[in-house]
Amino acid sequence: MVSDVAPLDTAGPDDLTFLDNPKYIDSFTRTGAGACLVHPDQAARAPAGVALLLTNDPYRAYAATAAVFYPPPVPVPGVSPHAVVDDAARLAGDARVEAGAVICAGAEIGAGSWICANAVIGRGVVIGEACIIGAGTTLSHCIIGNRVNLYPGVRVGQDGFGFAMGPQGHLKVPQLGRVIIGDDVEIGANCTIDRGAGPDTVIGAGSKIDNLVQIGHNVRLGRGCVFVAQSGVSGSTWVDDFVAVGGQAGITGHLHIGRGARVGAQSGVMKNVAPGATVGGSPAVPMVEWLRHTAFLTKMVRKPTTRE
Repeated sequence: MVSDVAPLDTAGPDDLTFLDNPKYIDSFTRTGAGACLVHPDQAARAPAGVALLLTNDPYRAYAATAAVFYPPPVPVPGVSPHAVVDDAARLAGDARVEAGAVICAGAEIGAGSWICANAVIGRGVVIGEACIIGAGTTLSHCIIGNRVNLYPGVRVGQDGFGFAMGPQGHLKVPQLGRVIIGDDVEIGANCTIDRGAGPDTVIGAGSKIDNLVQIGHNVRLGRGCVFVAQSGVSGSTWVDDFVAVGGQAGITGHLHIGRGARVGAQSGVMKNVAPGATVGGSPAVPMVEWLRHTAFLTKMVRKPTTRE
């Protein structure tokens, strides 16, 4: 029997742990866990007494198992008397609305959705089923699918950064589009997603966005994209399905990032990226080329100098 999950180096005989990254193999050989999820190739290195659960994807198996021990909270239906809900808003009977939340006219809240404290749901915003809208989040000009999780402080649907610039002053371009967020999307704390200028900004189903990410107006993210913290995409860029973008990477506007491409941390992408390509550096180039440049510069710095 196991009663909890724990890391390799702290797990006890009542805990389940896992090994996925080979960097932690030494911790695996010394673990005191009662059971461990592990790839068959590493099973022979387990210490005596550990029950092994063999799987080709230990990390994914751990995620599913840990969710059984720690299931997500289920909202208790009801509207706080300290919330402000317009009479023209439509809420499912089992939705939860916490104190300080504001829900404007024409907004729709789906079944089982949870509007946390001080969130503001603007006019005409549509939220699907089983969504969590975090504390202090503001939503306007958007349609949100089912099972979407927005962490505290997320801003969705505000005007994009659009100006017709000139010496006589910068004239604001009206932002007329929306934000469309697909099913099963997760958006981290304090992210900002601008409404489209004319066409909509789109976040594809299953995409996962870390904290402090900026998505500009008219951007289209495909299905299953991953953006790590402090990365950003400028307006009108199309990011295809299953693209992964590292932390603090920046992608300029009006580009196409091909399906399955990967962008290294702190990269500056200034031209299209081919499907399946991995790029790094600033300006971003194929990763192998960037590593070669870095190695060459390192050698040049270390090269002893001679004097005439």
